[in-house]
Amino acid sequence: MEKRKDVFGTKFGMWLFIFSEIMLFAGLFVLYAAYFTKYKADFVASGKELNIVFGTVNTVILLTSSFFVAASVTAVRRKTDKTAIIFLGLALLSGALFLTNKYFEWGHKIEAGIYPNSPALVGGPPGKNIFFVLYYVITGLHGLHIIIGMVLLGISALLVWKKRVHAGNYAILDNAGLYWHLVDVVWIFIFPLFYLIL
Repeated sequence: MEKRKDVFGTKFGMWLFIFSEIMLFAGLFVLYAAYFTKYKADFVASGKELNIVFGTVNTVILLTSSFFVAASVTAVRRKTDKTAIIFLGLALLSGALFLTNKYFEWGHKIEAGIYPNSPALVGGPPGKNIFFVLYYVITGLHGLHIIIGMVLLGISALLVWKKRVHAGNYAILDNAGLYWHLVDVVWIFIFPLFYLIL
């Protein structure tokens, strides 16, 4: 009974943390909406400067990574630890691919002089500068969450390998999975806001 309470407490704590993260991104999305209302034409024009291929590929990568994480939890519950470690490795690879794509995308934009308060943006429409400030802040914060998620998944994989996470005790992996799914869901909102803006 004590163990059940401990698992419930761990899960409840994780849900509270996830709720706080949702509120953080929700606040940024509200800020985006407020500026979008004021500078709609500038936002639409700026969104067309982003590479939709990068955005689409990253969306597919993250959705696939969510499958890998969910499969790793199922594998642990079925006592196939090696399979769980493989799935976690694939999820980590997916996260690394996402960050690599984002690195090249940001690098291309910065080389083109498109970054917050750059001469190219300061001299242009005010809505364009605001759009790219929000783009870098929101996608940068999301990227930081990807890194944190990768650390959690890496720790989980190590614990599975050391037999400290197993079918009878997989709360750590489950919570790491919840966090990773949060990161994916946030991207599902980011993608249309910046890449599919009309």
